[in-house]
Amino acid sequence: MFKKVLIAEDMQDINKGVHTTLCELGIQEIHEVQYCDDALLKIKKAQADGAPFELVITDLSFKSDWREQNIQSGEDLISVLKKEFPNLKIIVYSIEVRIQKVRSMISNYNINGYVCKTRRGLLELTKAIAAIYKNKQYLSPEVSQALSTKNTLEIDDYDILLLTQLSKGLSQEEISQYMKENQKTPSSLSSIEKRLNKLRIDFKANNAIHLVATVKDLGLI
Repeated sequence: MFKKVLIAEDMQDINKGVHTTLCELGIQEIHEVQYCDDALLKIKKAQADGAPFELVITDLSFKSDWREQNIQSGEDLISVLKKEFPNLKIIVYSIEVRIQKVRSMISNYNINGYVCKTRRGLLELTKAIAAIYKNKQYLSPEVSQALSTKNTLEIDDYDILLLTQLSKGLSQEEISQYMKENQKTPSSLSSIEKRLNKLRIDFKANNAIHLVATVKDLGLI
């Protein structure tokens, strides 16, 4: 079993639960941080001291407060860690259950595990740690479809943004204006119309409402 693990989580109650789970697994050395910058510093120091961390369990979202941070999110932390410590095992422990987000975490950063914060989250975390220790990847049942290509369509971040605005009830004209104001391209009304038509065809949706319902059911938004 892993001997040295770092928990990066800004919610103290969740930290306690994860810490207890690790203790039950017999992990000898457990460290906790509530800021991403602190996580990177601890990992670097441990590496320099010749006693590196073997596993990092991190959330994706960290709430900002009075303390200024260079690394704002768990995803940014993972990006840095994968570049500087490519052999470090990483588990995402998050409330985020969108399949597209999980898939991007796997494809962009090759994370070792993704566990959802549900009522069974700590149990799933136990399974994930055991699997990853044996060099197997692990995903919670809620997001296991992320590894499957069956009945799933690849859509990019722009499509996610477009569908998110549509789900908020914005018209195509309002979405076009939103894209322009936020410097997202393409932003023209005709481009928005074409993109939405393509998405409706891809997802076999009869109309905008059906499209939004379908992508929500798939966990894409």
